[in-house]
Amino acid sequence: MPKADATNALVILLSLTERFTEDRPLEEFLKAVTDAAVSLVEADHASIRLLTNDTLLSSARSGTGTEGPPVEFRRGDGIIGWVVDNKEPAMVGDVTQDPRYRYYPGQTFDIRSMIAEPLWASEEVTGVLSVTSPAIGAFNAQDQLLMRLLANCSAPAIERARLKRLAMFDHITMAFTHRYLYPRMAEEMERALRSRSPLSVLLMDLDHFKLVNDRHGHAVGDDTLRLFSDRVRGMVRRVDVLVRRGGEEFVLIMPATDESQALATAARIQQNLSEHTLQVGGGIALRQTVSIGVATWDGRETPEALQERADAAMYEAKRAGRDRVVTSDPPAALKA
Repeated sequence: MPKADATNALVILLSLTERFTEDRPLEEFLKAVTDAAVSLVEADHASIRLLTNDTLLSSARSGTGTEGPPVEFRRGDGIIGWVVDNKEPAMVGDVTQDPRYRYYPGQTFDIRSMIAEPLWASEEVTGVLSVTSPAIGAFNAQDQLLMRLLANCSAPAIERARLKRLAMFDHITMAFTHRYLYPRMAEEMERALRSRSPLSVLLMDLDHFKLVNDRHGHAVGDDTLRLFSDRVRGMVRRVDVLVRRGGEEFVLIMPATDESQALATAARIQQNLSEHTLQVGGGIALRQTVSIGVATWDGRETPEALQERADAAMYEAKRAGRDRVVTSDPPAALKA
């Protein structure tokens, strides 16, 4: 694709800024920016990495090489990390001659030229927008100016979307908050109807969790919630959605999952937690169990009704002795 001339560049930037006025997910904003970057400067590859703690996580990619696993940088690593540490942009004509450059095994595309621009929010660098090319000296001062303009135009909208996303997450477990539960369930129900696929939910409640707080304190309780969430995320698919409903209760929304598949996943979670301790703060190896209710959508229920069935199954697991999985009865209309 040829580089955009002045008119085309303005059209690309105007179209992008119009999208920033819309209420869209963070991922859509980021992908729109990397797409625009490729078009503006005839880049082979464009990416946005957002700073999380000290790690720069790849959040959007466009162009070639997007099929491979993303490369993560730590603050100070490579040219990308240098941009964050020094709060300055970088344009490099041949990265192989630059001492800041780091090659990472598994990189699926060639890099010789690079522009990297910081993304700013409240006078702090929150990420890096970068473009690369396999050709030496592929970018010029005008390209760098366009990239800076793109980064400066994009950063406020990206930050708004990022903060909105953060507000949907529980700060202890990084699971979604309860406010996200019913809207996401409704969204998955619509998707299940369109694709004619099943949908299941797990309602998980940590057994005797109050005793953890009473005996060990709330810091250990928070550790327990966080480690449980991490363990669940490590055992399920990326498309599954973990929500902290409140306290020690969690909901796992499982698209394209029938009852037998949901039961199998629930059993793995329950058995794993029962058989392996959680290494919480203070060197404590905590043995924690969970009771799980499973419900599969009938194709007509509301999100509230589906959750109520999962809830009832979970309480049946509690009554039966805890540390077990119980599946919900079908809705009354189906039993008639």
